[in-house]
Amino acid sequence: MKSDILMHLHDIRHAGQAVRDFIAGRSFQDYCSDELLRSGVERKFEIMGEALNRIARDDPAVLNKIRDYRDIISFRNILVHGYDTIDDRIVWDTIKTDLDNLIEDVDALLTEKKAEQDDQAEHP
Repeated sequence: MKSDILMHLHDIRHAGQAVRDFIAGRSFQDYCSDELLRSGVERKFEIMGEALNRIARDDPAVLNKIRDYRDIISFRNILVHGYDTIDDRIVWDTIKTDLDNLIEDVDALLTEKKAEQDDQAEHP
């Protein structure tokens, strides 16, 4: 796995955890009424989608290990280009139903990379 791919995976992981942190203890009503919270969450989803776009350009095979990567990239495009049509319910639902899967898949890839590095260190 190329080092750029690893960097993008870390970016996705960091952005996903940030969304988790942003919404911790918050309700959908809190989300809807807090422009700063919505903006932060949307920005982090933009980062995750763009990182997946870059992985697609550099090593598309990696994407096969990430569930629903096409949907995540499409979601990013909607956030960026369709800013005026964003439905808060869809964003909230995405957080609640899809974010954990993405983080889980990225964690598995990062663990795989760590194992590869450890193996290379033991068997140069």
